Amino acid sequence: DIQIARFGTRPDLHANAQMSPQMVRDICKISAAGQTLLKKAMEKLGLSARAYDRILKVARTIADLSASEDIQLEHLAEAIHFRSLDREGWAG
Repeated sequence: DIQIARFGTRPDLHANAQMSPQMVRDICKISAAGQTLLKKAMEKLGLSARAYDRILKVARTIADLSASEDIQLEHLAEAIHFRSLDREGWAG
């Protein structure tokens, strides 16, 4: 329901995963502490700019599932964790 409301004016969008890079920047705002956490994770894991956007999309989805208006540090940390598992081959 949250994503439907968010993308209500865009019938071509149904999920956070479909957001363009510009939409990610507009919708997936994070705090300064979140930016620091994500920057450190990007450096440690050697991730690309596309991975940065993907992590933010997943964090936004986790925040939505938690009924949180903002992406909190714990949402971001969980998204980073999922990405690190994916890179290690745990996701299949």
